Amino acid sequence: MTDTMEKIGLIIFSIFFLIDLNAQKNETVTLTSEQLKQIKAKATELYQALDRVTPGEGSAPPSDAFVLFDGSSLDPWQKPFFEYSGSMAEYAEWLPALKRGPYNTRPADWQLEKGEMVAVPGAGHLVTKELFGDVQFHIEWLAPENTTKKGQDYSNSGIFFMGLYEVQILNSFDNETYSNGQAGAIYKQHTPLVNTTKPPGNWQRYDIIFSTPKFSEKGDLLSSARMTVFHNGVLIQNNVSLLGPTCYIGQAHYIKHPEELPILLQDHGNPVRFRNIWARKL
Repeated sequence: MTDTMEKIGLIIFSIFFLIDLNAQKNETVTLTSEQLKQIKAKATELYQALDRVTPGEGSAPPSDAFVLFDGSSLDPWQKPFFEYSGSMAEYAEWLPALKRGPYNTRPADWQLEKGEMVAVPGAGHLVTKELFGDVQFHIEWLAPENTTKKGQDYSNSGIFFMGLYEVQILNSFDNETYSNGQAGAIYKQHTPLVNTTKPPGNWQRYDIIFSTPKFSEKGDLLSSARMTVFHNGVLIQNNVSLLGPTCYIGQAHYIKHPEELPILLQDHGNPVRFRNIWARKL
């Protein structure tokens, strides 16, 4: 407790002590309007100790972040322990049996080039070894220039929170595709508010707040997953509510799953590049 807090507490205690003392003497105590104002103000003040977090310079991770990629190693990543599902029917087959982690699989097999992590087409997805629920997430990505590519085949990848809820990565600069599948979309659920994609060959960044869905013991949905997304510093998803896992085919709906699961980076057959990845548990 600070000196100021102690003084405030002492003042309030003294006032009420005097009131009580005079009440015992059957004497009336009159408080000034200023004293009453101060008592009312202090009654709604809250004091609590907060953890101190040192912010990073620029987009560097804060002191309490899990550093998932800093250009030096792929050690925080591994191969997935489940197959990515493109349809809701596939989710329904395996998700009910998914057990709580940790999960130990095979080492990450993407490339490490010049301090950047590069998706290897055909190698498969990667997931974090660390498990996350509610999270603040930062990632920087680059879509290599390739004039032979177009639509969903132009630098397609994705960030899947809990391996289930995707924010799309794609070249969406003068590259036509369906709106709820472009860069920054909550895949096939929420179209971005605006398109802030840079041309291919430029580094881009996402800053994302993800809130997990909450389930009862019986598996009933108590609250939906939610996301807020900034693309290159611009708000493109404003605390949107998800319908369930994002999927290519089928209508999304919720199926109970563990409270914490890995974050997945998608291999969609394109050599998308990544750097400066970190996450804060919320």
